[in-house]
Amino acid sequence: MNFGKRSLTLAATAMTCGYLLAIGHSVLATRDDPNSALPLEELRTFTDVFTRIKSNYVEEIDDKELLENAIRGMLTGLDPHSTYLNGEEFKELRIGTSGEFGGLGIEVGMENGFVKVVSPIDDTPAQRAGILSGDLIIRLDEKPVKGLTLNEAVKLMRGKPGSEIILTVVREGVDKPFKVSITRDVIKVRSVRSRMLEDGFGYVRVSHFQVRSPQGLLKEVEKLEEKNGGPLRGLVLDLRNNPGGVLSAAVGISDAFLDKGLIVYTEGRIDDSRLRYNATPGDVIDGAPLVVLVNGGSASASEIVAGAMQDHKRAVILGDRTFGKGSVQTIQDLPNGGAVKLTTARYYTPSGRSIQAEGITPDISTARLTVAASKASEDDIEPLKESDLRGRLENTDQEAADESANASDSRMTLAESDYELYEALNLLKGLYILQAQR
Repeated sequence: MNFGKRSLTLAATAMTCGYLLAIGHSVLATRDDPNSALPLEELRTFTDVFTRIKSNYVEEIDDKELLENAIRGMLTGLDPHSTYLNGEEFKELRIGTSGEFGGLGIEVGMENGFVKVVSPIDDTPAQRAGILSGDLIIRLDEKPVKGLTLNEAVKLMRGKPGSEIILTVVREGVDKPFKVSITRDVIKVRSVRSRMLEDGFGYVRVSHFQVRSPQGLLKEVEKLEEKNGGPLRGLVLDLRNNPGGVLSAAVGISDAFLDKGLIVYTEGRIDDSRLRYNATPGDVIDGAPLVVLVNGGSASASEIVAGAMQDHKRAVILGDRTFGKGSVQTIQDLPNGGAVKLTTARYYTPSGRSIQAEGITPDISTARLTVAASKASEDDIEPLKESDLRGRLENTDQEAADESANASDSRMTLAESDYELYEALNLLKGLYILQAQR
């Protein structure tokens, strides 16, 4: 076992992926920069429109509100992830990234003016209510979402734990919108969980990429090895419905399984946005087989990990095509107490792939299936086995036979509850057998 990465420490970066964001400072254009010249004609038009609204609009509008709306429109027109945050909204964002807040437990974005669910967070009211990745929310209680900013919609969804909200949802494959009643709760995001699937084969679920997620993964792997009584034969890393998070966490978790090589690099217009992240020596599972589970709710930082594992041929990627968010946002604080969340770079996998609007295509694609045990009918005839023969020899190792039967029952239960994970475990066993035969 290589413990070189047990003390893994990664400095938080101002650039982040997904909704969890760090804080940076704005970069001012220099006098020599031709892009710093002010577009005077367009500014005259802006002033003209501003004056007309002030004098002719049906209701009197506060200057501050009008200018904030202008700033919001300017940023919203860039891409779905850039936005303006006033002081209150900036405070709400920091509360949301602290890991504990009152709400529903969903990662969201905007699409065509509606709130789109990127993914529900594990063990939250939204997940328990059946909210799925890709759902469009068109009403919050009786308030239409159309016309709201993402921050306004998020604020409406947050609230006092125990209070109820009714979401009107549009879902692909469902004929008409339907309502879902959800009771708000305190959302405590524990980003890394683990369990043993079978002897020698472990499972780690990463639901969000938080600053401490790499350390959390190392601790969970150590727990699995203690339960197993030694090194693991293989590991399933589950990134399904993981919407992303802090860039440094994606780098740290990738680094945990790689000995060397490029993990990810970012490219933008300013020097601070051009970064490269490389792996350090040491593999937390000592080269044991690794299967990474992804789906359409795996976004941003999840795609960094899946892309790095795929390019380095360190893991088999299994599941559905990922979300396709290949951009990096920076929070730039403003003197008025607000902030600008601005897309400042694109990120690329080690082989130079940009997954923006494309996603990661898994090595093995699986359909979203459910499996149920077949029920025997009265006409079914059980096949004849050695144990049915008269005068058979008895098995001298009955304990081993019982363990094999119990393992079979356990696999059937897993197939019924999570078919993709069942397939991942079977694949992991095959990879282990091939590796052992070399």
